[in-house]
Amino acid sequence: MTGRGSARRVAAAALLAVLSVPLVGSTGLDNAFDARLLAAHNRERTAAGIQPLAWSDTLAADAADWAETLADMNDLEHAEDEDENDPQGENLWLGTRASYSPEEMVGMWIEEKRHFRPGIFPNNSSTGNLEDIGHYTQLMWRDTAKVGCAKSGNEENEVLVCRYATAGNVIGERPF
Repeated sequence: MTGRGSARRVAAAALLAVLSVPLVGSTGLDNAFDARLLAAHNRERTAAGIQPLAWSDTLAADAADWAETLADMNDLEHAEDEDENDPQGENLWLGTRASYSPEEMVGMWIEEKRHFRPGIFPNNSSTGNLEDIGHYTQLMWRDTAKVGCAKSGNEENEVLVCRYATAGNVIGERPF
C-alpha cells in the first residue's frame, strides 16, 4: 500500500504542477514575470505572518503607464497620486537591462529589512533615514491587499514600477 499511496501522491503533485501555470494565468497575471513578482512579494509577507497580496490588473496598468514615462526619462521619480480618496503606494526600481530577475528586483526592496525596526511609522529606520526602509514597509504594509507591477526599458536600463492598494507608509500607524 505504501508504494501505491506514494505513487498517487507523486502523480497528484505532478498534476498540480502542470495545472499551476494555467491556474496562475487565470488569476489575471499576464505572464510568468508578473507571477514571479507577486510570489516574491508574498514569500516575504507570508514569512512575517502577513496576508498575501492579490494581483490587480488595474494597478498593473497604472504602473505600466508610469514605467514607460520613467524609462523615457531614464530616471526614477515617484508619480503624483491622482486620487486623494484612494491613494496608491508605489515602489520603483531601476537597473541594467536584462541583468536582474523579478526576485532580485523585489529582493532589493526586501533587503531594506536590515534597517527596519518595529514601531510607529516613520520611526522604523535604525539609521534614522526613512529612505532606508520605505520600499520594505510599503511591500509589507499590513493593510495593503493588492499589487500590480509593470516593467519598461530603454537601450540601457529597465524600470520596474509596483503600485499598491491600500497605500502604506502612513504616518502614525504600525506597518505590521
